[in-house]
Amino acid sequence: MGSLARTGMGVALACGVLVTAVSIGQNSNSDDDKAQVKKAAASAPSKGPYVALGDSYTSGPKIPPQTGDPAGCDRSGRNYPSVVAKELGIKAADFRDVSCSGATITDLTTPQSTDHGTNPAQLSALSASTRVVTLGIGGNDIGFSSMMTKCVATGSLFKLADRLTDVTDNAPCKEKYTSGDTDEVAQKIRATGDRLARALTEIDRRAPEARVYVVGYPAILPAEGTRCGRELPLAPGDVAFLRRKQQELNTMLGERAQAAGATYVDTYAPSTGHDACSPAGTRWIEPLRPSSPAAVVHPNEHGERGMATAVLGAMKN
Repeated sequence: MGSLARTGMGVALACGVLVTAVSIGQNSNSDDDKAQVKKAAASAPSKGPYVALGDSYTSGPKIPPQTGDPAGCDRSGRNYPSVVAKELGIKAADFRDVSCSGATITDLTTPQSTDHGTNPAQLSALSASTRVVTLGIGGNDIGFSSMMTKCVATGSLFKLADRLTDVTDNAPCKEKYTSGDTDEVAQKIRATGDRLARALTEIDRRAPEARVYVVGYPAILPAEGTRCGRELPLAPGDVAFLRRKQQELNTMLGERAQAAGATYVDTYAPSTGHDACSPAGTRWIEPLRPSSPAAVVHPNEHGERGMATAVLGAMKN
């Protein structure tokens, strides 16, 4: 998504903790990860040029090595586009990663200012010769990062009160975004879908021969249960609320991809059990206290490899 890569410290401070990236690396370069990526790539097409578009779930902030220009986009040389390009044997000259932390759909067609430089409009990287496009975007358009920040802050206060009142099923953050029949997040998802549809039309216009893959977001919260403990101090009801909204976002991405003749890449299903609240050795998404190099509530290298495996698998079809 993106904004959390820059506001992660704010999320952590809302909980009264200091986020520190501890470079353990235990879930980064496993042989199992590499084997799965290679297996997925075995029968996938290797034809380029390939252009990667998207936000920070694509760029991979804080995963070493950080590379590319501008530096403010927080691109990793081990993010899923880089893994895909490597496994497909696409030459460096035929691979362009223009993803950028904090990107919204608007930034596909207009320059994006970052803390360290300006990223050109992402679609400017496309041409009639482009043959493969991956697009991972939409989370920042619905404000998921700021919503997570608010829910964590609210959850911290709730947990203090819960110890005194023994209330266990409230969703105080959900109440801020829904009222009666009005669901603010659902409205944003619908509006984002309209913008995405127009962006996919523009991608097709600029790169008419390209196969386009819309990449969904991996699971941030557990598939079952309502508690995340210290990893993400959310009120129990808000865990379910946020999980449902992420699934609604992914559903919209899939529907819009299909309508545009693109392929949707499901990264949610394969990431189940690897959420931010899962053990450090298995998680794809880092919580408030990262145990491997990654931005807060963002994929680590293990997660980026998992997403690459999903993309490569989709390319077989």
